[in-house]
Amino acid sequence: MSEEILINVTPQETRVAVVENGVLQEVYIERARSRGIVGNIYKGKVVRILPGMQAAFVDIGHDRTAFLHASDIRPVSGVENAGPVPPINELLQDGQEVIVQVLKDPIGTKGARLTMQITLPARYLVYLPYSRHIGISQKIGDEATRERLRALVKSALPEGAEEGGYILRTLAETAAEEEIETDIRYLRRVWVACQERIRSAPVLSLIHEDLPLALRAMRDLVRGNVEKIRIDSREVYTKAIDFGIEFIPEIAERIEHYPGERPIFDLYSVEDEIQKALDRKVMLKSGGYLILDQTEAMTTIDVNTGAYVGKRNLEETLFKTNLEAAQTIARQLRLRNLGGMIIIDFIDMAEAEHKRQVLRALERALARDRTKVYLTEMSPLGLVELTRKRTRESLEHVLCQPCPVCEGRGMLKTPQTVCYEIFREILREARQYGADGYLVLASQAVIDLLFDEEAGSMVKLQEFIGKPIQLKVEPLYTQEQYDVVLM
Repeated sequence: MSEEILINVTPQETRVAVVENGVLQEVYIERARSRGIVGNIYKGKVVRILPGMQAAFVDIGHDRTAFLHASDIRPVSGVENAGPVPPINELLQDGQEVIVQVLKDPIGTKGARLTMQITLPARYLVYLPYSRHIGISQKIGDEATRERLRALVKSALPEGAEEGGYILRTLAETAAEEEIETDIRYLRRVWVACQERIRSAPVLSLIHEDLPLALRAMRDLVRGNVEKIRIDSREVYTKAIDFGIEFIPEIAERIEHYPGERPIFDLYSVEDEIQKALDRKVMLKSGGYLILDQTEAMTTIDVNTGAYVGKRNLEETLFKTNLEAAQTIARQLRLRNLGGMIIIDFIDMAEAEHKRQVLRALERALARDRTKVYLTEMSPLGLVELTRKRTRESLEHVLCQPCPVCEGRGMLKTPQTVCYEIFREILREARQYGADGYLVLASQAVIDLLFDEEAGSMVKLQEFIGKPIQLKVEPLYTQEQYDVVLM
């Protein structure tokens, strides 16, 4: 499976598209005004301890205080402790200065999630400055390979190095000894610079900032099957080449500057695919479709057969639609970056073997996801629950905001509903105030209905209250807005 990475750079934002076999799979967006802060290290200050939640709020110099759980506090000794976590008020005090790293960006109304267990990522390794542990990615399953890599790291450590542990990333499986050594030198240089900042910087300072998106994409997304990295900015291309030569020399020759007049995201219809990823409805090639709804608590995905009727029987139709849906759902989770709890409502199938095959197909499709996904068995009702680790905002939350008209409900009251609300409001006003008449201000659709289908009701209401009612269109009003003005 061949991959290309397209990087579109403007002064306002950087966008990265991961394309597999000509099909968009993932999109990353970083805006200059709202750069993500995951991976950043701060010198913060504890502002409030919550013993009941085993957590503390920490000021890191941002608008919202961040959240630090007791389980994410580094033991004083710097050695991992398998025992129970002590009470939070034994670990921290109000006003205490702490060195913390951001685990999760602020999402919605929630502040950033923090840890004191600092990690610094490189191409093949993650450095753990407060640990002596050497770990291996779980995706490297072969025991002989795991032992070889562990020995490789130990032999590559500089003489007299006593502090610091490492986790070998999945990419390290094919790394040469000199590449591991290069990563170790780079990570130790970064940590030395961090220590200097920790000593000299005032509280609420940024100690270390993660790489910008374009370089981060090269570090984290480029694997052996990536054929090209195309960048449409000459300046960022130059930085990428320098970064590649220093830290990832094997990919430097795959980095290209894209000078074409046609926008880079028009290749492989990336712009169109991003627009489609904002729709609730996703069409399947068979004629079926998915409906995706994001809520505060979870994301729900409903699978429907639509126009697909199959060739032989109903069970075959349902099975084929669910199989296609499983592939599409895995892609949509990556493309839309949906995280947290996700409920999939597959079409109910009678045969247990069909259910098993659909679930296995979903598992295989999710195996390509870089983000950790936990999947449950299919319930008797045909529901599949899964959780996908959430570290940043979904594509919809990055590009969109709740509709100011429906306030995120996705529905509006009908003009008829609003008419009846107006009638009740007029009756309420008539009982309370002795006005000479009433002026109704409302949207065009509501006023049209009052003049047309509800004209008889208007006449009866005027007779009942004994006062005239005038109607006026207010062009700026939404369908749900209205005012009843006393005359």
